Amino acid sequence: MELWEAAAILLAGIAAGGINAIAGSGTLFTFPVLLALGYPPITATVSNSIGLAPGSLSGTIAYRRELVGQRSRLIRFGGMSFIGAITGAMLLIYLPPGVFEAVVPFMIGAACVLIVLQPRITRWARSRRPASKDGGPWMPVGAYVTGTYGGYFAAAQGILLISLLGATLDEDLQRLNALKNALTTIANSTAAVFYIVLASPAWAVVGLIMAGTIIGGYLGAHFGRRLSPTALRVCLVLVGLTAAIQLLMGRV
Repeated sequence: MELWEAAAILLAGIAAGGINAIAGSGTLFTFPVLLALGYPPITATVSNSIGLAPGSLSGTIAYRRELVGQRSRLIRFGGMSFIGAITGAMLLIYLPPGVFEAVVPFMIGAACVLIVLQPRITRWARSRRPASKDGGPWMPVGAYVTGTYGGYFAAAQGILLISLLGATLDEDLQRLNALKNALTTIANSTAAVFYIVLASPAWAVVGLIMAGTIIGGYLGAHFGRRLSPTALRVCLVLVGLTAAIQLLMGRV
């Protein structure tokens, strides 16, 4: 690996850690960079998932004050995220690689659509005032589904989670964001353990993303609210579409 390649991966990791702490979709920064550097899609997503896990944890720690009083929610939803992440990781490892390469461009496209629609989704979610304070029967199911998605391919996992949490819980948005960070940490860490044991990550890539995402997670949690949401969404969509085109061109 050349120095400029290492620098590109490290910077992508910082950007990914920052955006994951704020909203989610950090994978749309790191995954395209790895593809552009010539890493196979499966190796890229496995290495990326392992590297991003510590950044999710640093973002959760930075939001720890907003997690106070949410222990029962974290246990209930976290357990479902854990089981879902196992499901997703097993699908990635044991399904033929061609399935991943065929599905992921469309998953990235869906993630880009979610990013564009995020303001409307958030407004809709915040306009809800559900009677249940524990998320009712749907939030545990949603935690499992998003955990499965995160274990398979993590892009926009955070956006899916914050939308579900906002729609099912009557709670302050910052407290929901803290819970979202904790649930993504559980899902990403669980998937990372499976990939370490059962897959073949590129360890140099893992180390660079890990270092970058720890820095980015801390910076994102503390300074991310100063960023322009519109500019951030435009950047994410452009990077995501680049990755989708790379994968589709590779199959032609």
